Amino acid sequence: MNVHAKDFPWPTAPDLPRPEVDPVVLQIVEGTLNSIEAEIEYAIERTARSPMIREAHDYRVGLFDRYCRKLTGRSYSAMPNAVVRDFPPETMKPGDVFLMNDTYLTEGSIGHLPDLCSTVPVFHDGVVVAYIQAFGHHDDIGGRVPGSMPGTAATVFEEGLAIPPIKLYDAGVKNEAVFTIVKRNTRVPETLAADLDSEVQACVMGARRMAELFQRFGIETVESCFQTILDKCRDIFRNELLPKIADGTYSWEDYVEHDGITDPKLHKLAIKMEKKNDRITLDFTGTDPQSSGPINWPADYAGGAFLIKWIAPILRNLADTPERAAEIHVNEGVCEIFDIVFPPKGTLLTPEWPAATNARSFVLLRCLGLLAGVVAQAVDGRMPADQETIRYTGFYGVDENGKSFLSREVLGGGSGGRYYADGNDAIHIVPDSRNQPAEFTETRFPLLVEKLGLRTDSGGAGLRRGGLGYEKHYRALVDCRTIVTADRVRLGCYGINGGKPGLPFLASIDIEGNQRDLGGLVDGEPVLARQIVRVVTTGGGGWGDPLEREPELVQRDVIDGKVSLEAARDDYGVVFTGEDFAIDACATTKLRAEKMAAQPSSSPMIDRGEGYEKMIRGEFKPWKRTV
Repeated sequence: MNVHAKDFPWPTAPDLPRPEVDPVVLQIVEGTLNSIEAEIEYAIERTARSPMIREAHDYRVGLFDRYCRKLTGRSYSAMPNAVVRDFPPETMKPGDVFLMNDTYLTEGSIGHLPDLCSTVPVFHDGVVVAYIQAFGHHDDIGGRVPGSMPGTAATVFEEGLAIPPIKLYDAGVKNEAVFTIVKRNTRVPETLAADLDSEVQACVMGARRMAELFQRFGIETVESCFQTILDKCRDIFRNELLPKIADGTYSWEDYVEHDGITDPKLHKLAIKMEKKNDRITLDFTGTDPQSSGPINWPADYAGGAFLIKWIAPILRNLADTPERAAEIHVNEGVCEIFDIVFPPKGTLLTPEWPAATNARSFVLLRCLGLLAGVVAQAVDGRMPADQETIRYTGFYGVDENGKSFLSREVLGGGSGGRYYADGNDAIHIVPDSRNQPAEFTETRFPLLVEKLGLRTDSGGAGLRRGGLGYEKHYRALVDCRTIVTADRVRLGCYGINGGKPGLPFLASIDIEGNQRDLGGLVDGEPVLARQIVRVVTTGGGGWGDPLEREPELVQRDVIDGKVSLEAARDDYGVVFTGEDFAIDACATTKLRAEKMAAQPSSSPMIDRGEGYEKMIRGEFKPWKRTV
């Protein structure tokens, strides 16, 4: 199923000659767009109330032209296409605000129901000229489990309240019925209502700022600048990055390892990449059928535009320098160099309603590693190793005062090693996102954060080591339940060019000195007062042979607590003497020579690790689930 933007019902930009853009005006327009995006995000941070949005920063903002093309490129966002599909621009009025979260009716841009999205049209001379949008991961939108992410969901009906595109404000008048329905369907009504107000008003403010841009320069000049900004992104990919990829056809596959129902099982995501001249075709035919559990992601809507904008930034790793890569922002222009071929309906990427989707982050993140892995074959491995940087943990119950509580948190992990540098420690895929501060957790919920640090040895060994994941310990002060949504529990993040996989995710409960492992999809495991829940997140994969890593870097890692003495010896072949961690040069040279001699003469470019081999052999058993 090959899809194209021209096949869809929203307006498409006319292919007309544009007047030449004054470079000074262009710089002002582009800078203003970036400023508006940052200003909206800051307003949401300052006024939202939920921990997930205010503290963890799990929200995003997008600015779009009248043709629903994304103009800003610092981060991904949702899309206004579904709003325009259901509410033609000529019917919109100043003061209108639209709300949506339905995973199947938002053209692929909303992946699970907690992501409520607000859209505000921008007017100039009575005509819609742009759209401002914000979505946040809200703490709860109903459903079977607090947090609205049941790990054993089989249908969307278990996941919460689904909202197709509707009017939240009509010409500036709030639709109180909508607010009443939404508040009635969440376990945190006051917080959710306040967050919605925050996002809506921030978007309204952004729309005023965007309208001022049109008033200052006029519609023809501003839209010419918009087109130039999009063309610049397209041309950077076309002229700088794509030439680094050798023409040819390449294939790769990666896996989600569980879905909460058919556990344990490898769920395959397949990709075939054809690179020819200045275009890339990505064919996902061969991807496994949709899952019985909630790991499905409807990515095939809107011509796959969201999917393209989500995975294309991985190609920035082909830039000549890291500094240059950081300068490349990805907007709608990148869609012009990709063609997408989706498999027929009924796969992990093309699920049919009402398949559950709340854990779609598993597939969404795998698509990043999927593209990185297939491109690595065409560029002699000069792509980063794998990473897994989204997982949701939390607690719910009743506190000492008899009041219900719900604590939700997103924890990142280590990024993959790169040919020029180690991976970064404890990163979050959402820009500016972060773990919930211990002080906030302890003052708002009946929990103590007893440890927060980096997980020693979690980064995959390599010439360039994978970044480290988190280690966070929570002590419950009351009887409650814990919830977990996490992938890479059995499979570590893969290594590249001789690099080793990172350690997988693990959540466990300490019960009188004994550890009970929980698995990756946990709907409400009982936790007794004073028990400790330990969460350790994934490390990134390593890049290059660890036996070639400079001993001085291994020494620094040992001193910093990032690598243990045992791993320094076993993985890197570095031997230390005394308590000051001095390198024993002779013993290190001898040990490394022995280890190199024992290595196979050839090895695959990508190392999935022993977790993958155990999955193939069927050695993993299903997680014990509490009902």
